[in-house]
Amino acid sequence: MGGYFAPVRIMIHSRFLFLISILLPNIDADEAMAQEKNGPGTELTIKKAKGTIRLDGILDEEDWLNANVATGFYMNLPVDTMPPSYQTEARLTFDQHFFYVSFVCYDNMEKPNIVQSLRRDFDTDMNDNIGLYMDPYNDHTNGFYFVITPYNVQHEGTVFGGGTFSDALNSNWDNKWYSEVKRYPDRWVAELAIPFKSFRYNNQVDHWNVTFLRKDLKHNQLSSWIATPIQYTATSFGYTGKLLWEETAPHPGPNVSLIPYGATTVSNDKENGVPTSFTGTVGLDAKVAVTPALNLDLTINPDFSNVEVDRQVINLTRFEYQFPERRTFFLENSDLFSTPGYPDTRPFFSRRIGLVRDASGNLQKIPIVYGARLSGKLGKNWRVGVMNLQTKKTESLGLPDQNYTVAVVQRQIFSRSNIDFFVVNKQSLGLNTYDSTKFYHSDLIRKVWNGSDTVKKLNLYNRVVGADFNLFTKSNNWNGDFYYHKSFDDFSTNNNYSYGGFLGYFSRHFSIMASRSGIGKNYNAEVGFVPAQAVYNGFVNGFSRTEGKIYPKQGAVTFMVPGLEFDYTQLPDGTVTDKMYVADYTINFKNTARIMATGRKIFQLLPMAYNPIDPVGLQSFQTRQQFDWNESNLQFYSDRRKIVTYTLNASAGQYYDGTKYGIAGTISYRYQPYVNITVTYDYQDIKISYGSAKFLLVSPRVDLTFTNKLFFTTIVQYNDRYNNVGLNTRFQWRFKPASDFFIVYTENYFSDTFNSRNQALVLKFTYWLNL
Repeated sequence: MGGYFAPVRIMIHSRFLFLISILLPNIDADEAMAQEKNGPGTELTIKKAKGTIRLDGILDEEDWLNANVATGFYMNLPVDTMPPSYQTEARLTFDQHFFYVSFVCYDNMEKPNIVQSLRRDFDTDMNDNIGLYMDPYNDHTNGFYFVITPYNVQHEGTVFGGGTFSDALNSNWDNKWYSEVKRYPDRWVAELAIPFKSFRYNNQVDHWNVTFLRKDLKHNQLSSWIATPIQYTATSFGYTGKLLWEETAPHPGPNVSLIPYGATTVSNDKENGVPTSFTGTVGLDAKVAVTPALNLDLTINPDFSNVEVDRQVINLTRFEYQFPERRTFFLENSDLFSTPGYPDTRPFFSRRIGLVRDASGNLQKIPIVYGARLSGKLGKNWRVGVMNLQTKKTESLGLPDQNYTVAVVQRQIFSRSNIDFFVVNKQSLGLNTYDSTKFYHSDLIRKVWNGSDTVKKLNLYNRVVGADFNLFTKSNNWNGDFYYHKSFDDFSTNNNYSYGGFLGYFSRHFSIMASRSGIGKNYNAEVGFVPAQAVYNGFVNGFSRTEGKIYPKQGAVTFMVPGLEFDYTQLPDGTVTDKMYVADYTINFKNTARIMATGRKIFQLLPMAYNPIDPVGLQSFQTRQQFDWNESNLQFYSDRRKIVTYTLNASAGQYYDGTKYGIAGTISYRYQPYVNITVTYDYQDIKISYGSAKFLLVSPRVDLTFTNKLFFTTIVQYNDRYNNVGLNTRFQWRFKPASDFFIVYTENYFSDTFNSRNQALVLKFTYWLNL
């Protein structure tokens, strides 16, 4: 690192204001390393604008010239011991309607910036960008972020869990804001105007918590205003400054947004003999700010036809694969509803609403009649969330009208920790006793003993209640999660529990974590995600992991992470069904490349019959068969700054009583910022005692971004494991902020014959209207 550029501001006041930036020569490395760090709690005062802020990338307004400057950025990656090569300045101001942010990003502009495309909600790890990360509740737990690239491409999202981990950012949240970027020979300048009506905040607290984070990918440097140690994510609210309001943040006033839509669909289903049909639908979403920090969301007859299709996978495990939620109604404050439990013991998973598997295992949509959600903050320490949705009776799938309710109340305790209580309820309406002449979905039927015979009974309701304690220490060293849940239905009154405990310690050179969770044999979270329950019917699971971090003082390596892990699963009677010993070693390079080698020793005792190459095949391994095997895995991620990038995941070893070899990864090419072509592939070659199989998944994706408002995407997914080729093309025109016109075409083919299975063409129009 040769040093950094330090700007000197000369302000000449006359009839007009002029701003001159003089770049001083680079100072030596010792002087750069002596730069004082901004620590947590560093104060930045925000002043109310006296004039009008024009978004043009020219910071010549008097309010910008008089604004306090947040600078002195310090690196988080690849090292955390010096400032970045090029410094950044951030300024804030506001008026009655907008929260304004400006950034001056000094740079070597002769070297092109890295921007994958002009599409919104880009991958922040794959683009040069600068962003504001703020906690407007002053709880060090929840907040928002707004990010911009040198090409004026926007990305926004929500922060939960204090931003402590990389998955604590939800980029699916979408809202209305404005920005402009101007590039100069020695810097690029961004101006953001964020309506106070676009995000939730507490205007009664004396300060907000903020930081600014710059990803300078072309120099492989991640820096932030508040210096953050390398072992923690720079988005952590444990490392933020205090934003002091010279005047109280304004109340946004009446804040109601209506988002009507209209859609027309032409579709057919040749596989099932369904003729071509034409349908037209209209619906409405509404957002009502009850208070600046509490929001009511309403939806009537929602349509999600413009949502990107799920990425297909080759799933060779015994467990259901969890696809992400992309439907907009479920995204704001989603952490309130979706984070109780552990990732594989969630009592609520929103994709259980409006989506269901048919008798063939295919995912089908169930119309949602309406939805309502009230969520946000009450005062400084309380969060609440209540959501209710109703789905429409669908006789072809054997489903009645069903109502779903989720309610959560969360209380912050200590500095950053919280405890929450929740209830999830699913109610099937209009059902009485089982009628053998009617068709019912398998989810509705249970076989019970009536004293003399096994009979079928309808499942009328399912409920889960519980409490979770989430531990986040002020120093970020300790993190924990503890919970206890119970389910209720008409079929069982005992062994219907779910519990878990996790505790981890994280330091600069060493991390250790351990967890134990248990599920009773009658625990039933129908609106949740508990994939192992379908395999074990009650189990206890645990894991422990230890990691080290080694930081070479010179050379091409940034840091190395050796790790050891042990996982186990046992049945309630103590029978051990699974054990896995893992050793891995990760090397992170200064050029952004990464390599990881893993070895695993696996033991399985099957609690039920299983066919790993054909789940519906006639042959299978039998219940209580035991297997021991070893496997190895090598992953490589190339330099992300190159025009052509790739990932590689190669695996080899034993597999049950046979062998398995696989290779998977991606190859990407970009003609920045307009064209991005990516091919994802996965090939698995399996041989076991009673058969063999070769599975291939190939998925090319072409992403064209003509402007930052006009996009075209085509995805093809060839997956011979499920005999399917899927085609999805989507044209999007964002003609106004948060207002879009979509044309979406989808078709599925048989992978062996390429005959069409089904197809659909959708035209959809949405418009965001502020009242």
